[in-house]
Amino acid sequence: MRIGIPREIKDLENRVGLVPSSVAELARRGHEVLVETKAGAGIGFSDDHYADAGATICDGPGAIFAEADMIVKVKEPLAGERKRLRAGQILFTYLHLAPDEAQTRDLLDSGAVCIAYETVSDAAGRLPLLAPMSEVAGRMSAQVGAFCLQNVNGGRGVLLGGVPGVPPGDVVILGGGIVGTNAAMMALGLGATVTVVDRSADVLRRLVAEFGTAIRTAFSTRDTVDTLVTRADLVIGAVLIPGAEAPRLVSADMIKRMQPGSAVVDVAIDQGGCFETSHATTHSDPIYVVDDVVHYCVANMPGGVARTSTFALNNVTLPFVLDLADKGYRKALEDDPHLRDGLNVHKGVVTYKAVAEAQGHDFVPAEKALKD
Repeated sequence: MRIGIPREIKDLENRVGLVPSSVAELARRGHEVLVETKAGAGIGFSDDHYADAGATICDGPGAIFAEADMIVKVKEPLAGERKRLRAGQILFTYLHLAPDEAQTRDLLDSGAVCIAYETVSDAAGRLPLLAPMSEVAGRMSAQVGAFCLQNVNGGRGVLLGGVPGVPPGDVVILGGGIVGTNAAMMALGLGATVTVVDRSADVLRRLVAEFGTAIRTAFSTRDTVDTLVTRADLVIGAVLIPGAEAPRLVSADMIKRMQPGSAVVDVAIDQGGCFETSHATTHSDPIYVVDDVVHYCVANMPGGVARTSTFALNNVTLPFVLDLADKGYRKALEDDPHLRDGLNVHKGVVTYKAVAEAQGHDFVPAEKALKD
């Protein structure tokens, strides 16, 4: 199979779909890999690194999209990239389609086979290709939240860890999954007072077992969220409904009643965000202020630590890339129900139920679509 690796074009996105060692694995199995020039430059990989691994270097995205049987990316294709997709071509990347009707429409029109990292599952019902970026984003959320609380950024001037004689900052984390757990670990490490809110008693028990009495937990009700959010210095939104839009847990009224100079970090912004006042921002312009509350809503947070993120992502995506390349997409999806869960769009139909429901499309189960 011919696999194409274009350079990411989202704002300050330096991650890359495959690192040279992954390219070498594909080349050893007889596959051809096309890599756009400077695709890995942002994380220290030159064109020579890729050429030495067996890749063919292309001057721009044109040849990549025109010649590759499968496109492997990191972020969802932007409008210009979507226009380059062709019928039957495989796209393997993060998509986050539920809140993005324009992208869904373009992917449907392209006739491409679109497999989303974020909905590939495992035997335990987890999301293994989302997990490493959730770990990165969770850990980043505490440090960018601390940054937002600095006076120079409009924050209230709170040091999360405090100092002797001055209390630490109050951090509230909405959601106790992978993002929330990693956010809690970092915030506790900084010395903050940390409360995690979740609707699952089992999740709350797990957090107490992991962190002991250092962490506070609360069962999620609207009144609980209201009370905790409005008194917090920093609120981290870490909720996830696989493949669907994030629930808006924090209303604009709650934001208005937060302490002036407090901060919110919306890690769920890829799925539409969990704060009513959220809108996606970029690494070059990451924050804005609503009702004296600093908002950080960067839609590709792990791209800010691109080298760590790329290696973490490649560690989990490479086995699936190899399977798709070795078997072809149809056999790979038929053989592996967990990879099949990643199929969101197949040749003009929506094959992921949460996306269809969010946007009012007809839903065609992946099993049926693959037989048509």
